[in-house]
Amino acid sequence: MKLPADLQRALDSATAAKADAKGASRAIGLLDLTSLNDDDTDQTVDALCKRAVTPAGKVAAVCVWPRFVKTARKALKGSGVKIATVVNFPSGEADAATVAAETRAAIKDGANEIDVVLPYRAFIDGARTQPMNVIRACREACGADVTMKVILESGCFPDPELLAWAARDSIAAGADFLKTSTGKVQPAATLEAAALLLHVIHESGKPVGFKAAGGIRDADGAAAFLALATAIQGKGWAKPDTFRFGASALLDSLLATAGRGGKGEGKEGKDGKGDGKGGGAVAQPVTAGY
Repeated sequence: MKLPADLQRALDSATAAKADAKGASRAIGLLDLTSLNDDDTDQTVDALCKRAVTPAGKVAAVCVWPRFVKTARKALKGSGVKIATVVNFPSGEADAATVAAETRAAIKDGANEIDVVLPYRAFIDGARTQPMNVIRACREACGADVTMKVILESGCFPDPELLAWAARDSIAAGADFLKTSTGKVQPAATLEAAALLLHVIHESGKPVGFKAAGGIRDADGAAAFLALATAIQGKGWAKPDTFRFGASALLDSLLATAGRGGKGEGKEGKDGKGDGKGGGAVAQPVTAGY
């Protein structure tokens, strides 16, 4: 993915970052601890939820299939950890009415956050009204109190301008977060896609967050995404209400780096390899244009 020069400079700086104990502890509080495997069970989800409150603090949310939202609600009661689930997942091919019904059912079961897949294939093929109707239907079903994260499946977009267009349209349709990927398609979360989506959010001037999901497996990789967010959005922007990681295997690396090590039992799903090396923080926001 070819980026404008100033976004590329921010990305290049971010790849130099290395995780430290303080940064790893911070990243734990930004984590959507996730299991979206086909063979998940109530026992799998219960074990995942037991990992959500760590010696270094609690994660932001646990993300599970809709059928396990009730299980997660019971397991997380009183923890302060939010419950996220997915709709129109992973194909992005359901219609607006189906997505709205899935969303309402998940909220009724106890979901606080909905990660909805944009009909990305239709968008890439040139449709505009139908994909946004799906996102608007999900937004309406979420209401004002439930967070809606729009999964763009960034790795499937053939060029950055089309991805930026989808991101802008999703913000206009009511996205609270832009999320890179389902983790079921490769490439998943990349720094290039993150730079572009963070820039679109910055240019929008709206309180929209960013979630990197798919293949982020080590603390240095997480540090790179946080450094990139700092470069584009400014120091202190990345907080639980504006920045998330979607992962499970990442937690062990973060705990080890934070000095609270030990292996957990969670599994992340078939979302590919880690993104590679992380990088150090860059201080100044980037204001790239197109």
